[in-house]
Amino acid sequence: MVIIRYKSLYICTLVPIFIRLESYLCYPGKLFLFTLQKSIIMTAKRIHIDPTWTFRDEAGNTLDPQLFKLLSEIYQHRKLTGAAKAAGISYRHGWNMLNKWADFFGTELVKLEKGRGATLTPLGEKLLWAEQRVMARFQPQMANLASELNVEIQKALVNLTPLLRIQASHGYAVALLPDVCTDLQLDLQYSSPLEALAALNRDACDIAGFHMPTGVVIPQLLARYQQLLKPRAHKIIRFITRQQGLMIRKDNPLHIESLQDLTNTEVRFINRQEDSGTRALFDQLVSNNKITANNINGYSNREFTHSAVAAYVAAGMADVGFGVEQAAHQFGLGFIPICTEEYVFVCHQKSLKKAAVSRFIEIISSDTFSLKVQSLAGYKSELSGTVEELAEFMAC
Repeated sequence: MVIIRYKSLYICTLVPIFIRLESYLCYPGKLFLFTLQKSIIMTAKRIHIDPTWTFRDEAGNTLDPQLFKLLSEIYQHRKLTGAAKAAGISYRHGWNMLNKWADFFGTELVKLEKGRGATLTPLGEKLLWAEQRVMARFQPQMANLASELNVEIQKALVNLTPLLRIQASHGYAVALLPDVCTDLQLDLQYSSPLEALAALNRDACDIAGFHMPTGVVIPQLLARYQQLLKPRAHKIIRFITRQQGLMIRKDNPLHIESLQDLTNTEVRFINRQEDSGTRALFDQLVSNNKITANNINGYSNREFTHSAVAAYVAAGMADVGFGVEQAAHQFGLGFIPICTEEYVFVCHQKSLKKAAVSRFIEIISSDTFSLKVQSLAGYKSELSGTVEELAEFMAC
């Protein structure tokens, strides 16, 4: 049995733990209950939180979560035989599953044609991309919760490995840190860059992460950074560079080539939330190109991560979004690079003497970490782990 303190709530439970978030979907003739289950799987030292779906209609019929895996593999392989094998089920089981849920919905999820393989129907695609959007939307919150629970459990186990508290905006390279910092007691919390820097100044974290574009000045954001950064006390730890740009549908039917094309009334755009660094960058680029934000169809629509924006476009709910290249790659989208961005960490100069911070710098300077970053489209880590003066970095 595990006793976990999470903020002011004490949970006494056997793992796995399931936290349920419910909402409803209407489809002709049926009302479905979506249940997102966060299954918390405890290993000796770390907790991972992975989302799974439960679909339930008014009669209590439940959709097999394995269906989503099969749909995903059909989308990738375009053949039921290959998809079933990749999903770890027999061809017969996959066939029966598709027939069962075609009867359930009253329409096919997959179209099978002799000589042409298998393709998802519009409903099959919507089910698949709905799952992808949920995964992308909730990932930062689940990672934050997992990090908090890991710290509490490690305290209970009297784990003496060094504690390192990092607060940073969510990103693909940052998400690699729990897997490479295995000999550190890592407390990684996702927040906006401004929140991370504020946390550093009140000693709520040891290291804060923020990002700045190269060649693009964002006066309002820069002014707020300068209010929180202290040149005499803070040091920069280089991390990665990444490509930001337009994520478009693979076939690019609307022939989007630049930011100016976003003013085409037929183009549907999905934005980021207001307090994100990516939103500040996009707004500055729009201003620099003398584009009126209100002329962008969907400017007020928003998602909260790069992957959530990409999933939104992949689902056909928008034609274009703005974010990092790896998100476009992950969801099979096209990408138009706009600018390069520096993602760095900052810490107090006294913290550089701490064992946990020294070890962290060693890890992100390693060949092992570099290889992991190289697997991310548009990412580079050539200077990762380099310590610089704050004034030197801000002058670049």
